[in-house]
Amino acid sequence: MLARTVTHALVGIDPRRVEVEAHLQQGLPSFAIVGLADRACQEAKERVRSGISSAELEWPTKRRITVNLAPAALRKEGSGFDLPIALAVLAASYQVPPEALEGHAAVGELALDGRLRPVPGALVAAEGARRSGLTHLVCAAESGAEVALAGIAPVGVHHLAEAVAYLRGERDPPEPPPPADDFETLAGIPDLADVRGQERARRALEVAAAGGHNLLLAGPPGSGKTMLARRLPGILPLLGDDASLEVTRIHSVSGVLPPGNGLIRVPPFRAPHHSASVAALIGGGGGMPRPGEVSLAHHGILFLDELPEFQRPALEALRQPLEDGYLTVVRVAGRVVFPARFQLVAAMNLCPCGARGDGTAHCACTPERVQRYREKLSRALLDRFDLLLTVPRPRAGDLAGAPGEASAAVRERVLGARRRLREHAPQRTQPADELLTRAVERLPLSGRGRARVARVAATIAALAGADAVEPEQLAEALSYRPPVELSE
Repeated sequence: MLARTVTHALVGIDPRRVEVEAHLQQGLPSFAIVGLADRACQEAKERVRSGISSAELEWPTKRRITVNLAPAALRKEGSGFDLPIALAVLAASYQVPPEALEGHAAVGELALDGRLRPVPGALVAAEGARRSGLTHLVCAAESGAEVALAGIAPVGVHHLAEAVAYLRGERDPPEPPPPADDFETLAGIPDLADVRGQERARRALEVAAAGGHNLLLAGPPGSGKTMLARRLPGILPLLGDDASLEVTRIHSVSGVLPPGNGLIRVPPFRAPHHSASVAALIGGGGGMPRPGEVSLAHHGILFLDELPEFQRPALEALRQPLEDGYLTVVRVAGRVVFPARFQLVAAMNLCPCGARGDGTAHCACTPERVQRYREKLSRALLDRFDLLLTVPRPRAGDLAGAPGEASAAVRERVLGARRRLREHAPQRTQPADELLTRAVERLPLSGRGRARVARVAATIAALAGADAVEPEQLAEALSYRPPVELSE
């Protein structure tokens, strides 16, 4: 007696078709899972056995049961194989018509009482099922809205007994979930109106938003660096269809997609703690590599507060994705490519004690200590920031003054600048070209730095509604590349 179901394994953020074959034969009662299954997948034996019994279905106690997960060379991880294994065993014992499984894929974790639990990556599994020509995906009811985003019909059930009744034709297909609302609200994002004073820092934030530029804010504690960075998502445009689907897919695989939501339209904002490991930041981990913070920030913002406190290997690992927009993670278990086109925003103090740059405090750091502190950031990494800005301590009068300009008004200018950059980017005039050439001769600007200054100048011109980059716009762009990085 042999039966098959279809499910999908995750390789990075891509689905790989897996055929779950269940074979029942005479012999000593046993239950074996083969096909390079990890420990969580091997433990499905106990969950499936208890789940089938709890659903008041018959467990084939007098049979030797072998479940093969094909292809055998592909590593299988996680508990999402529980439901397809259970359905394959039930079909092999003719408790479910084997032909009823045609056109269906399945994914989900079984509780011991037979309930279905959602698993990460349901959206990716649904995309894989659609590409395989299947029309339905049996899954946990909580995953129904996520599965529907892939353009396949979800069969969302709460219990294994419901899935069996559906496949037997004893109950109608579950009602499709209502169309999920896209996550596009800006209500939870802090407003720039809360920032008083700091006009130059606000200007740099607007330029960074308009051009998608990397931004480094340096200054004493309490100057508003983190406050500014956390308000950046509120002035960015919402994601388009392709970008939002890609972001939603990554968050689904990582298990951080809110249940019942539609596509993620708001650019993600990720702010890992400075104790994050290299694997947590760029991706990896045990077994098949998983997305890291740089991929979760894809089409959004990666904010690194207290930048010099991060491990240097983790910071140096950012250089390649900052240039390429993707990264390749190679482990013994496999090689995967993760998208990682993010905007890097960072904040740091000017010295280890934090008093440097604060006129009301005394810095006790020696020059050698300050040098060691700044040497934690390589010149190659600093060169990948388009805007480097020292944020001074705010004056008392500024803090007591009127609220600043609201995010909504700034966002309109950012949207207009992005539209102009997309349709017809401003070109440099000859005087601006001459100024840039002189700057390269006098300032420590690499070839990459020169290109980044030119891009920032084009963004500034687009914000001004200009058709060409004039010397004043190029001069402003150069002001964000100080001769000595992070100097006061």
